[in-house]
Amino acid sequence: MSKAADIIAKYTEAGLMIATAESCTGGLIAGALTDIAGSSSVVDRGFVTYSNEAKMDMLGVSSKTLDAHGAVSEQTAREMAVGALINSRADVSVAVTGIAGPGGGSDEKPVGLVYMGVANNVGVQTYKLLLGADKSRDEIRQATVDRALNELLMLID
Repeated sequence: MSKAADIIAKYTEAGLMIATAESCTGGLIAGALTDIAGSSSVVDRGFVTYSNEAKMDMLGVSSKTLDAHGAVSEQTAREMAVGALINSRADVSVAVTGIAGPGGGSDEKPVGLVYMGVANNVGVQTYKLLLGADKSRDEIRQATVDRALNELLMLID
C-alpha cells in the first residue's frame, strides 16, 4: 500500500497520469492505485483485456502479433503498453500478460511467466518475469502487481 501511496504522491506532484493494461492481474494494479485517496489525479484509466479480442479491440494489439507470439509474450506486452498510452490521456502506462495458473502452462511458457511493458513518451521497456510455478495463483498475481508498482516508482524517481 505504501508503494501505491508513493506513486500517487509523486505522480501528482509531477502532473503525470497513468494507465494500466492488465490481463493476468485482472485489474489488480489499477485497484492498488485507486485504493489511495487522491488517485483520480493520477489514474486515467485501466484496461482489463483478458481475451485476445479485448487486447485487439481496446489496445490495438495486432492479430499478427498474437498469432505469431501468443498473448503471453514480450511483443504482446509491448503492444499493450503502447496501446494503453494511445487510447488514454496517460503519460505512463504499465501492461502485464502472463500465466497465473494453476493450469495453462507449458514447457515453453510455464505457470508464473509474466511479461510486463512500461511505456512513456521516451519509449517502451519490457520485462520477462519468472515468478515460479510453485507459487499459487494469488502469489503470482500479487508479485506481478508489486513489480508493476516498483517499475512505476523507478520511472518517476
